[in-house]
Amino acid sequence: MDARAQSAALEQGTFSAVELMEATLARIGDVNSTLNAIVSLRDEDKLLAQARAYDAASRSGWLHGIPIAIKDLADAAGFPTSMGSPLFADQQSETDDLMVARLRAAGAIVIGKTNTPEFGLGSHTFNPVHGVTRNPYDTTRSAGGSSGGAAVALAAGMLSVADGSDMMGSLRNPAGWNNVYGMRPSWGTVPAEPEGDLFLHQLSTSGPMARTPGDLAALLDTMTGADPRQPLSRDSAPTLAGIERAPKGLRIGWLGDWDGAFPYENGISALSLAALAQMGDLGHRIETPDAPFSADAIWQSWTDLRSFAVAAGLGALYDDPAKRDFLKPAALWEIERGRAMGAAQVQAASTIRSDWFRRTVRLFESVDVLVLPSAQVWPFPAEWIHPEAIAGQQMDTYHRWMQVVVPAGLIGLPVVNVPAGFGENGLPGGLQLIGPRGSDGLLLRLAQQWHSVTQWPQRRPPTF
Repeated sequence: MDARAQSAALEQGTFSAVELMEATLARIGDVNSTLNAIVSLRDEDKLLAQARAYDAASRSGWLHGIPIAIKDLADAAGFPTSMGSPLFADQQSETDDLMVARLRAAGAIVIGKTNTPEFGLGSHTFNPVHGVTRNPYDTTRSAGGSSGGAAVALAAGMLSVADGSDMMGSLRNPAGWNNVYGMRPSWGTVPAEPEGDLFLHQLSTSGPMARTPGDLAALLDTMTGADPRQPLSRDSAPTLAGIERAPKGLRIGWLGDWDGAFPYENGISALSLAALAQMGDLGHRIETPDAPFSADAIWQSWTDLRSFAVAAGLGALYDDPAKRDFLKPAALWEIERGRAMGAAQVQAASTIRSDWFRRTVRLFESVDVLVLPSAQVWPFPAEWIHPEAIAGQQMDTYHRWMQVVVPAGLIGLPVVNVPAGFGENGLPGGLQLIGPRGSDGLLLRLAQQWHSVTQWPQRRPPTF
């Protein structure tokens, strides 16, 4: 069942929160030892006692009594926030992050955390605290990341809905690789924590993941809302109410390989084009615009601003020699690179970012939605750290193989990952549906229209 169906059944008394919790824990017990998606699971007796209390209480929201696990980068009171690092493996959170508090206020029961790469760096979910999360469609393969634990928990039926976060595809790549939906909302609609710098480091955002676009919209509506403590947060229109209103005659721009800038593993383009043909059958016009901006310029802006942000976030750990040795190589590289930059380099990166945003404003006058694959490769072997080459082209950084997610992420555009089907290798892939700022509702309506004729998560659940 999807989360909204569970919600309706709980409200109608078809089953109780205790029965749902028992079923959830049974499923986790059956499959999580193989997949390693949910970590820091709370004691069963405590969770059942909490579910009994919810059965006895008045409904507090649509999530009332529904189990959820929080990505292990966010604080949930009573649970550790390890961030995948030995430095924080035993750190217990005393308060909820704003997003978590909103989920609890809607009635969700937090049962544990979902696994993530160390500090969320890298689109492959493994870390020295909790180990590797495995893809349920091939357990020798990566689940993607950094919201890999959340995506696998959804795909394998351990959760009906989940949260995630996305700086560089972390709500899109794992959703595509696990045959579920993931959404990076318009930047600012899901506020982060009101701490530290509130102006400069605006690259990442939290967002929803689900097995249906309806659940995606319902969770997004719960997460959103301006926070007066955060100057760049913003309100947005509810998305669930109009999700069944199918869009008509959209102009959908397929950006392909960005005029040769993005290498793809064999089969990625074919899967994407087959899915686009299905979208054309829904009455939309598929177009193939030229690459709208320099991919090299976007990449330079992105890598500079990302290193600048990571250096600020992890710099205190780097400055402590006793803690620096616990940072993985990707974190050290980002920090050292970020600290080596001068103000002129950061300003140049921000100017490129601004130019690219201005270009998209004109671009969206001629198309309604842009489309790119969710990843440039298929799920790779779980023992790898990252792919080192794609189609014979060497990757020069640990994250270059995910360059395809950068154009939207750099400027905070909304993106919905939709499952696109399966390759000849039996592995799933996805598409990024990208719209202008504030088009979250339109993208969800298109995703719902797509889901109504494909239903990939329901048609092809994993059979590991």
